[in-house]
Amino acid sequence: LSNMAAHLAYGRVNMSLLREAARRELREFLDKCAGTKAIVWDDCLTGPFGLIAQYSLLKEHEVEKMFTLKSGSVLSADVKNVIFFVRPRLELMDIIAENVLSEDRHRSQREFSILFVPHRSHLCEHRLDELGVLKSFLHKGEYALDLIPFDWDLLSMESENMFRECYLENDQTSLYHAAKGLMTLQALFGTIPQIFGKGDCARHVANMMLRMKREYKGSQNQILPVFDMLLLLDRNVDLLTPLATQLTYEGLIDEFYGIQNTYVKLPPEKFASKKQGEGGKDLPAEAKKLQLNSAEELYAEIRDKNFNAVGSVLSKKAKIISAAFEERHNAKTVGEIKQFVSQLPHMQAARTSLANHTSIAELIKDVTTSEQFFEHLTVEQEFMSGIDTDKVNSYIEDCIARKDPLLKILRLACMQSVCNNGLKQKVLDYYKREILQTYGYEHILTLSNLEKAGLLKLQTASRNNYPTIRKTLRLWMDDINEQYPNDISYVYSGYAPLSVRLAQILARPGWRSIEEVLKMLPGPHFEERQQLPPGLQKKRQQGENRITLVFFLGGVTYAEIAALRFLSQMEEGGTEYIIATTKLINGTSWIKSMIDKLETSLF
Repeated sequence: LSNMAAHLAYGRVNMSLLREAARRELREFLDKCAGTKAIVWDDCLTGPFGLIAQYSLLKEHEVEKMFTLKSGSVLSADVKNVIFFVRPRLELMDIIAENVLSEDRHRSQREFSILFVPHRSHLCEHRLDELGVLKSFLHKGEYALDLIPFDWDLLSMESENMFRECYLENDQTSLYHAAKGLMTLQALFGTIPQIFGKGDCARHVANMMLRMKREYKGSQNQILPVFDMLLLLDRNVDLLTPLATQLTYEGLIDEFYGIQNTYVKLPPEKFASKKQGEGGKDLPAEAKKLQLNSAEELYAEIRDKNFNAVGSVLSKKAKIISAAFEERHNAKTVGEIKQFVSQLPHMQAARTSLANHTSIAELIKDVTTSEQFFEHLTVEQEFMSGIDTDKVNSYIEDCIARKDPLLKILRLACMQSVCNNGLKQKVLDYYKREILQTYGYEHILTLSNLEKAGLLKLQTASRNNYPTIRKTLRLWMDDINEQYPNDISYVYSGYAPLSVRLAQILARPGWRSIEEVLKMLPGPHFEERQQLPPGLQKKRQQGENRITLVFFLGGVTYAEIAALRFLSQMEEGGTEYIIATTKLINGTSWIKSMIDKLETSLF
């Protein structure tokens, strides 16, 4: 196992098997194109691919150069093959054609290939044909990068627009890929005997999986099942959770800086060494890029804690590390000195890691201790606990008057609407009018999208059933302990994510106990069993935990992941969770995916 992927094998489900399978398929395609190669990347794919294969793997297969796909670029590389790695998007085909035609004019002996991720598309190939370049491609392939291992308990499809496609455009392609990804998982880790689900998308995915299984009837899966259960959850069953500000360490990093494919970019001045900063002239201009996953010991320990509990861990660690470095004065004999030196690399890595996270924590603290942040959080918590959700909120009014970022306003207004099961006509009209007059009428499409998604809508039912859901599922907890939590509500300092509560109740006492509430939430709930071949029924050892795969269709937040990890670690829980999703999201990136601007030139 390469150093890059060692952390994927930490848990009871060895995720490096999934990474290995993806690498194998990539190698096979590269080897079809004999000779030296250049890869031209669709920019959106480099991040996800980086988690599967580093440049070293590509180099072993004669990849000598890499370019980003863009208009008007000339590929300056002396190679036999040029391979385009792209998503099946029509607008990308035009750029590819332009690249190929300009190449043909310059050099004739090159061979072109195209690899569509995650699937080939007749429309795209037809477009390449219309543009006269389809015949130039020697190899046309597809590479199903369905589920990418982000960590030992986390998989994501990184499907940019799945929520939008399913709920606004009625396009279910990404659900098909989710089902295929689950088939790949079952091929590696055995058939999952029990499937539970809630929501329309969940129902579709389960149906497709069962159909695919029937079609493969001939080949019985002979692998002893690793997973005991699959829970499929639609994002629209719980629209509230992503709208709330996440209050775990990892959640706040994502809220403020955005984590992309396990990497975060941070303002460099916090990370400049003291010497650089003194003259004030050599400050680095490049953003500081850090990878965040469980391969880093300290990060694995603090990422899921409430941010208010992170400071004390960091200061404890600082004492331990400086004590360890002090040990060198006590090393007298050659053996002791050797022992100290052998530990040095690990200690130095720990010291760097501590310095980085202390800097990040300071950056976050600057925001979380501000007056504005406190005011914002207070409004969120009032909404979630059901205070004044049915009238125009003065804080939202003030934010609009100050022309705060539109996404912030939409996120708050959607939250109020969700916590009130829709807004009264008067309140909704007022918000819409204020938003359009302040931010521009081109946002009328965005408002219509949010309405269609059920986020900012009219209250049609005669009564608001959110209070019933809140009480039955214990979504609001007044007394929470952020330092030593005893309930998942610590991830939002009081609000327990509805999605994770559903998973928790399913494990015990079971969904029958909340039948009434399940009916109030959108979409069907169901249970399916998949027959296992004789001899593969799983016999659990005494005290062995069940393993449940929770698949969020439409996105999941880091705070929800933290809450599920918290449940996995509970002594009496009896269940360990592995999390899969179509995309890692936060409220801002999620609402952004539903923004449409009318071209202003229309008016």
